[in-house]
Amino acid sequence: MRVIAGKAKGRRLMMVPGDSTRPITDRAKEALFSIMGTWIEGTRVLDLFGGTGSVGIESLSRGADFVQFVELNRKAVETIRANLRHCGFEQQAAIERGDGFAYLQRYQGHPYDLIYVAPPQYQEFWIKALQRVDDQPALLAKFGSVIVQIHPREDAPVALKRLEEYDRRRYGSVMLIFYMTAEDLAAAAAEDDGWADGETQDEESAWDDPSEADEGA
Repeated sequence: MRVIAGKAKGRRLMMVPGDSTRPITDRAKEALFSIMGTWIEGTRVLDLFGGTGSVGIESLSRGADFVQFVELNRKAVETIRANLRHCGFEQQAAIERGDGFAYLQRYQGHPYDLIYVAPPQYQEFWIKALQRVDDQPALLAKFGSVIVQIHPREDAPVALKRLEEYDRRRYGSVMLIFYMTAEDLAAAAAEDDGWADGETQDEESAWDDPSEADEGA
């Protein structure tokens, strides 16, 4: 597992011992940041259920201003801290060891441009987290996005009031689902101001290999 591009390109990241964290493949991560393109530059990111910190660290490497990591597992927190130190991003990040749902419930700081949700698999935590964000308008900045990472087998309908799905991609065992407020989606469509998609359909199909093995994230 490595940082794919940007200031820390090529740096190897430590894995969290055991199987308590949700995996993401390097291929899926590369595709994700290809979709976001330069949009990630200058953003505030919340990496919820941070795991190894791979997505948040990739965001910093590609120009994000700040990443808040929230992770309950002690070994994962230690891994995130070590990976931030290794990549030189300690001053641009904060780590909170605690419950992600409680963090979302009580948060009163500056809104985030990107909230990345990748909780432990097969417990429907992603639905609970998404609904918690949906209930807290102050969490998400104008034109901010929530991206959920799940295994395709976890996919299920979600009742939401403000957030609306606007894209989904599958990369083997990783499914990414993209959400934005309905209001922002309508405004973005009117202004033709959505994210630039760096992938072609052929490239996406090439990634979509159901047999692909999981890698740590």
